[in-house]
Amino acid sequence: MNVLILHAHPEPKSFTTSLLNLAVEHFEAKGDAVIVNDLYANNFNPIGIQADFKQRSNPEFFSYLKEQITAFKTDGFSDEIKAEMDKLQWADFILFNFPLWWSSSPAILKGWFDRVLALGFAYHPATSKYATGPFGGKRAMCTITAGGSEMAYSADGENGDLSNAIYHINHGTLYYCGLDVLPYYVAWRTHLEPPEVLEGYLKKYKEHLNKIDEMKPLY
Repeated sequence: MNVLILHAHPEPKSFTTSLLNLAVEHFEAKGDAVIVNDLYANNFNPIGIQADFKQRSNPEFFSYLKEQITAFKTDGFSDEIKAEMDKLQWADFILFNFPLWWSSSPAILKGWFDRVLALGFAYHPATSKYATGPFGGKRAMCTITAGGSEMAYSADGENGDLSNAIYHINHGTLYYCGLDVLPYYVAWRTHLEPPEVLEGYLKKYKEHLNKIDEMKPLY
C-alpha cells in the first residue's frame, strides 16, 4: 500500500509528531511505501497565488478557481502544485496528522487543501463529487490532537461533538473529493497529560491503525 502522510505541526518534539512517527513505523513495518509531507518543515505556502499557474488564462481578472480548471485542462499547474498532486495520485491511503486549532486544522493544511485539491483535479461541482469524486477507492483518515478534554468535545460538552466540528474536513473536503473517510483518532489534552497517559494514547493509536482494513467509511 502507498501511504501519504500530511503532517501539520510546527514543533518536531510535539506529541502530534510522536503520533506521526508511530504511524510511519507502523506502515513501514508492514512493508508499505510511505511518503511524509511535513508542511511546516517544507515551508509549504498555504496561500493560493498567481504563481500556482504557468500562465494566466485571463490576465485582466484573477479568478483562482477558473485558473485551476484551465490549468487542469492544459497541464498548467506550477511544478510545486503538480508535485503535490502526483503524491496524492500515487497514494492509496492518505493520513492527515494535525492539532485541532479553532475547531479545524492549522491554516497551513487548509492552504494545502485550497491549492492542491484543485477544481477539475480533485472535484467538479457538476460532474465529480462525493460518491462520484475522482479519488474513489482511496482511503483517508485524520489523526488529531486536541487541547480540550473528551468530555468538552462530547455531544453535551461545552465545545460540542468533535465529529460536528470537523465535519467540514471529513465530509465537506475529503469525502467531497471521493475519498473513503475512515473514523478519526484523537488524543485529548496532550499538552497537559502526564507521560503515562500519553503512552496510553500511543498504544491506542497503534490499535486504531491495526484496524483500518476492517473499518467502514463514515459516509
